[in-house]
Amino acid sequence: MTAAAGVTFEDVLSAARRIAPEAKVTPVLTSRSLDERLQARVFLKCENFQRAGAFKFRGAYNAISKLSDAERARGILTYSSGNHAQAVALASRLLGAKATVVMPADAPAAKRQATEGYGARVVAYDPAREDREEVARGLQADGNPVLIPPFDHPDVVAGQGTSAMELFDEIGALDLLLVPCGGGGLLSGSAIAARKLSPGCRVIGVEPEAGDDATRSFRTGTLHTVRNPRTIADGARTPSLGAVTFPLVRQYVHDMVTVSDDDILRAMRFLWERMKLVVEPTGALGLAAAWRGAVDVGGKRVGVIVSGGNVDVSSAFAWPQV
Repeated sequence: MTAAAGVTFEDVLSAARRIAPEAKVTPVLTSRSLDERLQARVFLKCENFQRAGAFKFRGAYNAISKLSDAERARGILTYSSGNHAQAVALASRLLGAKATVVMPADAPAAKRQATEGYGARVVAYDPAREDREEVARGLQADGNPVLIPPFDHPDVVAGQGTSAMELFDEIGALDLLLVPCGGGGLLSGSAIAARKLSPGCRVIGVEPEAGDDATRSFRTGTLHTVRNPRTIADGARTPSLGAVTFPLVRQYVHDMVTVSDDDILRAMRFLWERMKLVVEPTGALGLAAAWRGAVDVGGKRVGVIVSGGNVDVSSAFAWPQV
């Protein structure tokens, strides 16, 4: 790959070694009922069992652990709707740093409470009137904390790629890998791992229909943006791919598809009721694409990254029935 792309498989390998003392090797689960319904062999990489409840711990810990002692002493700053917030808060605590997290005022209560529970200071903002990156830049004026963004950072991308690396190490080659996409950190890291470990595997990113900026960017080669999309998948409400992730997605990912909120809810219902897996809406994006038929999985070995399980239960009971 070109140096401009910024992340290599060797970076993913290094990240795996770096995070090994703290990150969990998450389970890969299968379901006979799921295989029969989809007429495929499906392997679910369950990042909902990762520390802090999502794959985000991998990238956050990798990035923060690479900082010098002097850098960590300045504190860590990030912005996130929830999962990266929790990951940065936990990783900072483990590595002896103070964390400040910019979160939308309407973030799921469970995610905010968990972030604060890990010891981070939460600064709320109004996503309808304020830009989270601008809020973060304003906070950097106080003590110059190190900014660890939720996806657009080479060390974050490399850390996220370790999830797919573990999947291939455990179950071997795949025909398809379905990966949720918000800002593209998990998707690009997974695609880098797939290119090396399963060269014949097609990697497909999955977004909610209302937040289809990455799909449009992938198809046109021009970066598209969507502001505060109205979707149940709160982890995929990012406005766009980033300077790091956009070229990686374009280089390594084979296709992008979108699914509706109803599609997401149907996939979640199966995971909750039949497999007893507590999965958040964003975490069900990959399975939703296969469930709806947005991707032809028939007769194939299919990996699905289940990206997280941080659900606000009070909101879950208010979700529409499908």
